[in-house]
Amino acid sequence: MSILGSEQNPLRVAVVGSGPSGFYATEALIKSGKTVRIDMLERLPVPFGLVRSGVAPDHPKLKQAILVYDKIARSAQFRFLANVTVGRDVTIDELCAHYHAVLFTCGAETDRRLGVPGEDLAGSHTATEFVGWYNAHPDYRDRVFDLSQEIAVIIGQGNVAADVARVLAKTVDELKHTDIAGHALEALAESRVREIHVIGRRGPAQAKFTNRELRELGELDDCDAVAEARDLELNPESLEEIANKNNVVSAKNVEIFRSFTAPPSGKARRLVFHFLKSPVRLLGEGRLERLILERNHLQRPAFQQAARGTGETEELFCGILFRSIGYKGLPMAGVPFDEKSGVIPNRSGRVQDANGSVVPQVYCAGWIKRGPTGIIGTNRACSVETVGSLLADLPNLDATPRAGADALYPLLETRGVRVLSYPEWLKLDTAEVERGKPKGKPREKFTRIEDMLAVLG
Repeated sequence: MSILGSEQNPLRVAVVGSGPSGFYATEALIKSGKTVRIDMLERLPVPFGLVRSGVAPDHPKLKQAILVYDKIARSAQFRFLANVTVGRDVTIDELCAHYHAVLFTCGAETDRRLGVPGEDLAGSHTATEFVGWYNAHPDYRDRVFDLSQEIAVIIGQGNVAADVARVLAKTVDELKHTDIAGHALEALAESRVREIHVIGRRGPAQAKFTNRELRELGELDDCDAVAEARDLELNPESLEEIANKNNVVSAKNVEIFRSFTAPPSGKARRLVFHFLKSPVRLLGEGRLERLILERNHLQRPAFQQAARGTGETEELFCGILFRSIGYKGLPMAGVPFDEKSGVIPNRSGRVQDANGSVVPQVYCAGWIKRGPTGIIGTNRACSVETVGSLLADLPNLDATPRAGADALYPLLETRGVRVLSYPEWLKLDTAEVERGKPKGKPREKFTRIEDMLAVLG
């Protein structure tokens, strides 16, 4: 039998998911020096994962990573199988039968829950829903957000919370020339939201905003960023944290928060930061009307500080709430999954079963491997590590030649699955750009899968 990864017997890998991790893993495989054939499977008709549907529309520079992914996708060793749901249209066992290795890069697709009474009241939402809605993700096209409410609350102080706050706070003129979904722009134009409260369970020194994201919230056309000076008085451990030369982001964040203590300039909206508070109950008759918050204090040494409730509570009236306290992955039939951490259990990308034994052929990378940490570029090193594990395992993999997508196409056809290729995505891409031109937008995204398929005939 010829050597696996040779011209006579190419290494065939199925990559599940078309976000950054999937493309960085593909890139690492192509550059490995082995003869490889990579087939990327994506459940939506469109690629690029959170770069397309998670990056805020007013941050177009963050989407430039797509240029790198596009170059990877045009490689002769790559095929794109879109509109294919692994676990429904094709099973894990079938992928393992037709590929030497299967690499999951399907991200963290749902939000962590607050775990408090009233969390499921009407008017209480996840950040994922809202971000997907304004970014034209088909899963969230028909979500409804009652923007007639004057007071909105965001639980969480990371960059996703900043994105949600910024979109709620911006004027239509600030958004209309972005690639924001048309239906979202229309709804935001009618928004009556006037106060946005951004709540963190720890102090200002522990907020997870990047400096740029936080600074932007103080530079909005018609919204004042507000923080109370007394809330910015730091305990000794927090002072120790921001004095550390390796923690310049947190030190700068505290400086930016202090700039928000200046008297408001009288803009139409207010963005108010709260610290050391946790939601303990959502209240309302049939829908959200009030939020009960418990005041916290910090315990434990610097860089290990945890929020603990004091028992003292306060009430905040609000009509709409978004939780942004982290993401977690979703289980997939046939693949081990750790419900508590929301990831696929693994060792350096090698998937492990409940007993800690390595599952042959199966690998993972990205958020589904390590949890929702880091920025887009963080996924490159993560994917490279996983590909390194896969390549190290080549002597142990079954070297029997595999057919890859050539075996999947007829299988999926018999199941009535319309498989879309990368050239077909490029047609959709061109159509979206053309739709955006009359509106002065970089593109007007399709928001429904049936509309995408109709464009392709």
